[in-house]
Amino acid sequence: MIEYHDREWGRPQHDDRVLFEFIVLEGAQAGLSWSTILHRREGYRRAYRGFDPAKVARFGEREIAKLLADERIIRNRAKIVWSVRNAQAFLGVQREHGSFDAYLWSFVRGEPVVNRPRTSADVPARTELSDALSKDLRKRGFGFVGSTICYAFLQATGVVNDHAASCFLAPPPGKRRARGVTAH
Repeated sequence: MIEYHDREWGRPQHDDRVLFEFIVLEGAQAGLSWSTILHRREGYRRAYRGFDPAKVARFGEREIAKLLADERIIRNRAKIVWSVRNAQAFLGVQREHGSFDAYLWSFVRGEPVVNRPRTSADVPARTELSDALSKDLRKRGFGFVGSTICYAFLQATGVVNDHAASCFLAPPPGKRRARGVTAH
């Protein structure tokens, strides 16, 4: 968890494949701890063909059955089925916006939201931004993208920087900004 925090969490991510990976992993995490998912991440990478959304979008019942039997991942049928549907919806967003990255970062006009909470207790479970993203993703056919899952996704991918003020990864105090949401 420390290595994940220090090297990845909260850093702005612009690679569509990694963004798709986090959509799948955050959906799989629903009701579980992040450490449970993080320990299975390599298994997910192998099972989900390196998180190539085009490959995952073509998964049929045979591949879903294999995933349900794969001990390297969380074997929840609803989460697995939705991950395939999410891959299909992800491709639709890419076609419409050129990339999922362009779509996602348009919610914050290309700049991370910096919150600088004092403690983890000051970090919300959801915000107006995660509400808007969740609503728009659902409209586009995504599932397992409730506002709380979306907020965790926004944090993980650096769209929202919630590193505590005392954390070495927190931006300097002058960089504090919390923006509104752009309409979609």
